[in-house]
Amino acid sequence: MHDQSLPLAERLRPTALTDLIGQEHLVGEGAILRRAISTNTIPSMIFWGPPGVGKTTLANIIANQVKAPFHTLSAVSAGVKDVRDIISKAGRLQRTILFIDEIHRFNKSQQDALLGAVEKGIITLIGATTENPSFEVNAALLSRCQVYVLKPLVKEDLLKLLEIARTKDRQMSKLNIEIKETEALLQLSGGDARKLLNVFELVVESLFGGDIVIDNETVMKIAQQKVALYDKSGEQHYDIISAFIKSIRGSDPNAALYYLARMIEGGEDVKFIARRLVILSAEDIGNANPTALVIATNCFQAVNMIGYPESRIILAQCVSYLACAAKSNAAYTGINDAQALVQKTGDLPVPLHLRNAPTRLMKDQNYGKGYKYAHHFPGNFAFQEFMPEAISGTKLYDPGNNLRENEMRKRLQTLWKEKYGY
Repeated sequence: MHDQSLPLAERLRPTALTDLIGQEHLVGEGAILRRAISTNTIPSMIFWGPPGVGKTTLANIIANQVKAPFHTLSAVSAGVKDVRDIISKAGRLQRTILFIDEIHRFNKSQQDALLGAVEKGIITLIGATTENPSFEVNAALLSRCQVYVLKPLVKEDLLKLLEIARTKDRQMSKLNIEIKETEALLQLSGGDARKLLNVFELVVESLFGGDIVIDNETVMKIAQQKVALYDKSGEQHYDIISAFIKSIRGSDPNAALYYLARMIEGGEDVKFIARRLVILSAEDIGNANPTALVIATNCFQAVNMIGYPESRIILAQCVSYLACAAKSNAAYTGINDAQALVQKTGDLPVPLHLRNAPTRLMKDQNYGKGYKYAHHFPGNFAFQEFMPEAISGTKLYDPGNNLRENEMRKRLQTLWKEKYGY
């Protein structure tokens, strides 16, 4: 039974897989984690996903289901000594699970302290991170863990959670709550279950005293009255970085520098900011200005060498450049479409003339036969099909409408017209 003095999000935290909302690809019928739990073969693992999607909850459920001793550390406050103390205790127990929240905040020495115990099976590590573990977890530890990606909750998940909160929570179910509109609640949550329940609880408490009618206007009014300062480990961390990225994408250097200053003043990790600039330069600028990726990559390397306070100048230069650059998401949408096509069509055979032919047998089977070397033809272009036959002529890359990509478009249109007739 949950302590009713706890926040709503804690009171509703599931304790069994059957109560977990979302993450069907991991815990649904026959899914990989459900099988691991049912067979009691839990590997060391890292949960990677946005906030409020169930990383901590899933770790607790696993420990509960397999009846293993369970220890929790927060990488924000724990040190090497805390890690070693738990490893020492684990050595005297059978199969101990250690859950480390925000494992990306552990430095190299803290992560190294885990290595031996994980390798020997003294502890089963479950780490949770909102950051790409390939960047933030050292290779030796990462190689000993399975990485599972947790997906953002969808609208149906969030609506189900609201209904559970309204009808199943002991405190909420005693109140006469009518949810007339949900758009504002869902918008403010950003797909974060914890944030959704926090906002819902805040609104209910603010209206307490009679019939509680929740609509969009009421939610926004109450939410805006609760002013929060920037907290790099809290909810607004994600709101600020979102506004920052959208300001650059929207070509507003003034707003971009403002949100950059908010993050710097809040003590945000310089690598966190710089890494997102690298991603943005490819996703939102791309071939409209290829130099953007070069500048963003150099910015990332520079701030790693320099650190604060001088890194703020390097970041400001990069941010203002990216905000003023021409924008194109053609490469981003192109790879999205290409991956969707692969998922739809499966492993189509590579045309014979494009296959590698290192052996005599392969040559006898016509591997590589008929391949035209582009540089032997006028304009360095050979009229040849490179796609598998089943998807011949499929167009995935559509250059953006800007100076550089218009030149690319013009060349491709000339070639495609001769090759495909369009």
